[in-house]
Amino acid sequence: MALPIVLLPPSEGKAAGGRGAWDPASGAFGGLAAQRAVVARALDRSLLDGAPVLPAWQRYTGVVWQHLDPGSLSPAARRRIVVVSGLLGLVRGDDPVPDHRLKLSVTLGRLGRLDRWWRPVLTDALRAHAGRRPVWDLLPNEHAAAVVLEGVRCTRVRCVTADGAGAAGHAAKAVKGIAARTILERGDLGALAWQGWRAERIDDDTVRVRAPA
Repeated sequence: MALPIVLLPPSEGKAAGGRGAWDPASGAFGGLAAQRAVVARALDRSLLDGAPVLPAWQRYTGVVWQHLDPGSLSPAARRRIVVVSGLLGLVRGDDPVPDHRLKLSVTLGRLGRLDRWWRPVLTDALRAHAGRRPVWDLLPNEHAAAVVLEGVRCTRVRCVTADGAGAAGHAAKAVKGIAARTILERGDLGALAWQGWRAERIDDDTVRVRAPA
């Protein structure tokens, strides 16, 4: 059975520093180099020229990533993480990432809203990368808007409160990291149980992770 890919957002919290110098053509999605360069120029390329890099799993330090604990995953598991990024488009878990801040919901000069600008190319790139492998989508709305998952074997994971409303805040982010790790290690969410949160499959395409009452 093909091992799943997990789609995650980056985090606002990022580790500083790194080594080397950022190259738009680097990493598993180096084919997005031209688009990355366009975004970097619109953002102010001088901020990124020669910027040191860290692997994505070391760069991102937010709540989701803390609970994913990627440093204790195998290198093979980290390679099955794909991040949707305003600057880089798509980033594999071990790809080099410069320290930067850029939301997908922003309007950037003549490019317009970044999620809309990126959507066609990211849709094609993710479809090619995934192939026949299953994809688990743990993206918030801002990042989900940048890629269309039709034509991909996709399961969407949604964190909800006990009464079924959309869940937000620290605990929802934390359980998302736990869920991502569970998928990477076990291939699904059947075994998820964390501080009263439980996974429940709604249909072939959706799994809810529900908070305790």
